[in-house]
Formats: sequence, C-alpha cells, structure tokens
Amino acid sequence: MAQRDPIITAKEVASVDYVSDGRFLFGIGVGWNVDEMEHHRVDPKRRRALVRENVLAMRALWTQDEASFDGEMVSFSPSWSWPKPVQRPHPPIVMGGSAGPTTFAHVVEYCDGWMPIHGRREAIGRLPELWARAEAAGRDPATIELGVFGALGDPAVAENYARAGFRRLVVGLPQDEGEEGVLRGLDRAAALVGKFA
Repeated sequence: MAQRDPIITAKEVASVDYVSDGRFLFGIGVGWNVDEMEHHRVDPKRRRALVRENVLAMRALWTQDEASFDGEMVSFSPSWSWPKPVQRPHPPIVMGGSAGPTTFAHVVEYCDGWMPIHGRREAIGRLPELWARAEAAGRDPATIELGVFGALGDPAVAENYARAGFRRLVVGLPQDEGEEGVLRGLDRAAALVGKFA
C-alpha cells in the first residue's frame, strides 16, 4: 500500500466494490521488499507511516462527499471521489503482516481485520496482545476479524485456527504435483469450508 497512490486506489477499490455488489475485501500490507520500495521512491523506514496516511485518506474519500486530507506525507485539497463503495462505511480493510506491536497498532487504529501468514511466528499465541491493544484504544476486540493466509489444507490446523476465532482461511494449493495434486488440494480445502462459515 505504500507504493500506491491513495486517490487512484480509493477509486479502484470503490469501483470493484460497486461492480461486485459489495463483495470486495481490501487486503493491505506495508511491504517487505526494500529494493521494490526504493524503485517506487518509498523510504522503507517510513513505509508504515505512509501506509497509515494512505489508508486514512482513502477512508475519507470513501465516506465523505467532499474529502480532503492533510498529513505529513499525503495531502490533497477538497476532492470528490465516485463511485462510493457499496459496503458502509467502506469495504473491510484487512492488514496482512506478522504478529507484533506495530502491526497490531495499525490493525487497531484503521483496519477491520488481521491476516497473518501461517507459519510465520505463532499468530494464535499473540492474540491476547492484539485484544489488549484494542481494549486500551477503546475498541471492541470482536470488531477485528481474523484470517490466516497460506495454511495447509490440514483439518487439525484449520480446527486450531477456528477455535481461536479465525473466520477466514486462505489455503495454498500444491504447485508441483500437477493437475491431480491441485484437485486433491481443492478437495481438502472444500472439506474445511464449514469450519469458517
């Protein structure tokens, strides 16, 4: 999100939400590839602050008929941005990223959900920290939807996430097992659907 213009992205997100009749889920991240960020003229040390301002500016564009924003890195005068998203106040914003105080601060402040990558640190064990940050900020932890990305189609893994309160599981499929392997992976994933309904 640090590498994208907030005015254009707000319009793109609202347009996809509009044509999908409110089914868009807006996944964001702060990025990890330093070379790529620098190619986009983004200072890697400032990327989190830039993502925050980009998202806050987009939220203003989605929720106000005429929005302006005056941040340290993002600034624009009163502007119209149409169409507005179908979902109110805007499509859910889901932050991807490892568990930690900085990620959690961003999730609590301006996101609707958190989706860590399976296997990159223990997400479930860090949930009390996320809930404590939410409560300290005056936010009901139940308003933060949990998902996990890249989990295997293992029923025990899925059940563990579901018990912990995760409501979305993005399952990886085999990449080196040909068509039959992909079909088996889809069958395993289909068996997990009921756990996350």
